[in-house]
Amino acid sequence: MNRMEFQQLAEVRVREAEALLAAGLWDGAYYLAGYAVECALKACVLRLVEQTGIIFEDKKFAEKCWTHDLEALVELLKLAPEVVSVRGVPPAKPDVAARWAVVKEWDETTRYLRIPEQMARELVAAITDPAHGVLQWIRAYW
Repeated sequence: MNRMEFQQLAEVRVREAEALLAAGLWDGAYYLAGYAVECALKACVLRLVEQTGIIFEDKKFAEKCWTHDLEALVELLKLAPEVVSVRGVPPAKPDVAARWAVVKEWDETTRYLRIPEQMARELVAAITDPAHGVLQWIRAYW
């Protein structure tokens, strides 16, 4: 997949998550919302590779990209300073940091879990907030 395909997939997955949320299908909404963030971060990875050629400088970089761990991807991309208030440091964007605290709890194993309505709503809202949502923040880097 290329960067544009990951961007498109992120947008499609977030719309699917919103549709599932509206239909009361909390489990799927939660899983797809988190997956949208993973796809968006992988678009950022491809941008970084295109701009820097980092895969030739850090032989393990490509290996590190094969993860579903959102926090690991953010750290790999060196985007963490944008959300450092989660770690107790004053953030550049405190509203995004608060939403990131919700989003970073997602992982791919949630596809096997029953998710409560509130948890699904919080995740989708944290990702899709038009002004301070995590997806809005990531778009600046993809």
